[in-house]
Amino acid sequence: MNALFWIIYLGVVIFMIAAIWKVFTKAGQAGWASIIPIYNTIVQLRIIARPWWWVLLLFVPIVNIVILFMISIELAKTFGRGAGFGVGLVFLPFIFYAILGFGSAEYRGPSGGGSVATADPNAAW
Repeated sequence: MNALFWIIYLGVVIFMIAAIWKVFTKAGQAGWASIIPIYNTIVQLRIIARPWWWVLLLFVPIVNIVILFMISIELAKTFGRGAGFGVGLVFLPFIFYAILGFGSAEYRGPSGGGSVATADPNAAW
């Protein structure tokens, strides 16, 4: 029973890494950034055109919940999805990131504006 849990857990982790990797590459960012803690959040903020210091807000209790929802909703909008999809990214990430990464969703730029503007991952802020 214990080994079965770890096998399933490892499978879900690998699946999530692959899904977020694919989301990053669709947005024109380096896929490997999805496996580096904190930096992957900075890259997500770059995708949605928000300042890097929002990462610091994720360490503030209560504020972090609001910021998490804001980031997720904006990420959904950059791929042409609605706010409900963004809420799904928070509550069921293993399903909704897979839909973004492996589905037909296309990166549309910050807030789904239609202009595909890929940021240089090596550019200074």
